[in-house]
Amino acid sequence: MNKTLLIIAREYITRVRKKSFILMTFLGPVLFAALIVLPSMLATYEDKEVKIYAVVEYDVIGKPVPDSLQFFKDVIPDKDNIKFVYLNNTQIQDVLKTYDAGLYDGILLLSQNLISAGREAYVDLYYRKPLSVGVEMHISKSLEKHIFNNKLIINKVPADALQSLETKINLKRINWKNWQKGGIEDTTDLQRLLGYICGFLIYLFLFMFGSQVMRGVLEEKTSRIVEVIISSVRPFQLMMGKIIGVGLTGLTQFLAWLILTFGISAAAQQILRSEIPVQKTEQVAPASIMESGVNQVQNDTNKKEDIVTGIFKQLKQINLFLIIGMFIFYFIGGYILYGALFAAMGAASDNETDTQQFIFPVTIPLIIGLFVMINTFLNPSGKLAVWFSIIPFTSPIVMMARIPFGIPPFSQLAASVILLIITFLATTWFAGKIYRTGILMYGKKVSYREIWKWLRY
Repeated sequence: MNKTLLIIAREYITRVRKKSFILMTFLGPVLFAALIVLPSMLATYEDKEVKIYAVVEYDVIGKPVPDSLQFFKDVIPDKDNIKFVYLNNTQIQDVLKTYDAGLYDGILLLSQNLISAGREAYVDLYYRKPLSVGVEMHISKSLEKHIFNNKLIINKVPADALQSLETKINLKRINWKNWQKGGIEDTTDLQRLLGYICGFLIYLFLFMFGSQVMRGVLEEKTSRIVEVIISSVRPFQLMMGKIIGVGLTGLTQFLAWLILTFGISAAAQQILRSEIPVQKTEQVAPASIMESGVNQVQNDTNKKEDIVTGIFKQLKQINLFLIIGMFIFYFIGGYILYGALFAAMGAASDNETDTQQFIFPVTIPLIIGLFVMINTFLNPSGKLAVWFSIIPFTSPIVMMARIPFGIPPFSQLAASVILLIITFLATTWFAGKIYRTGILMYGKKVSYREIWKWLRY
């Protein structure tokens, strides 16, 4: 036992002292915040280059339309980076010639036949560079609204009467358990976010630290250091020392990320809640302007406070202690399960290239769990989410995606926990048999049949 503790201490101290560990410990919360924020920012990013589109309108027989008879005049509003120029009495062929000269970035051809079109119609749009989805939607929606309103006029249907018949329904989601406890804040979006973070972190940790175990075993085997170590300790002690040492490193990093994240969140809350001071200027502005400016600043501050207050209210309705506790359990259980498999794969290989044939079957359940996790956000109580949260090889990822939505039924949670414990004990035993035989085997390409023989020794 003392020898195993020495191996654990060596593995732990060696990795914690590395510059990469220290750097990632402090950069981790920032990188995860960027992982959440950047996709939404990039999705809404638009090119700032101003583009000019020519709009040519022609009548039902294909002739150009003068300005006074244009039906689609100024229908499509300009945007910051998109301008529309409406041409009148212009032949389409002449516009195409100017288009070749590079005068316009695109040409939109509109026929007055559109007013009598059915439920679907097509409009020609010539472009020099591919359009963004936002520009296409802007053009389509503007034309659809204009045609719709004019069809109402033709059919003598008052637009106001039709709009008064429309009712937009917004579901106010109230969790039954939260309502019983006196809370009415909807936490679904926050639960999805927490489920995504927990599930993805489990996937990342299992894959990252499991690979570290495999590389550590492979390095000691290829450098023949393991021959010296095995003379002092049993192979199983060495394997468990490596797995636990690397696992404690991952757990330390997670706790550091947790503390830093809460610290950053608390600091952000204080910054957003602080009042924005009104700068003094030498010029005396009229009272109405000053008052409106102060009101605007105050409104912006109140909006930020409302958002921050709402998030923290929702956090109070979620059992964070349960989430953190179950995260630690599933991380330890899943890591021991996969860490033992990665250690066995490293012992059965002579170099990193040979490990590829063994890694793929081991990582398939992790990848499946990641895809099922995405489905879990849509239906946390669905059969797919339930079964994969019980199966030991995927439960660490899928169950952690379900737990933020509320405690799953006790039977499901108990079955998931018990099966995971049984499986990682059995996996560790089997991996120990592979490790004991493969750690001292050199120069032979190992197959699955050979590994099966080792298990039967």
